[in-house]
Amino acid sequence: MEEYKLLKIDDTLYRTHLSGKFLNRKKYQPVNPGAVTSFIPGTIIDVFVKEGQSVKEGDVVVILDAMKMQNRLKSHLEGIVKKVHVKKGDRVPKGAVLIEVEPA
Repeated sequence: MEEYKLLKIDDTLYRTHLSGKFLNRKKYQPVNPGAVTSFIPGTIIDVFVKEGQSVKEGDVVVILDAMKMQNRLKSHLEGIVKKVHVKKGDRVPKGAVLIEVEPA
């Protein structure tokens, strides 16, 4: 027999049965405003920043080749490059985090 589990919704606890699908779901991750992500699968043509470098909003940080087009991906905010997750020649899927910028 399945045991009851506690489920918290808006600071209220409920005793209920939880399905396997619910227990194995992908956990919610808040959006990282400093993340530059790929909007389409492709290949990294060039990376213009290094960790610790300062960038301004609108600076081109990566060129992503996708569907025979070279897309210039820009920083969404001003700050310091916290982490570079890719290098020239890497193939990336849609939604991959390429660069992380920490707000200044």
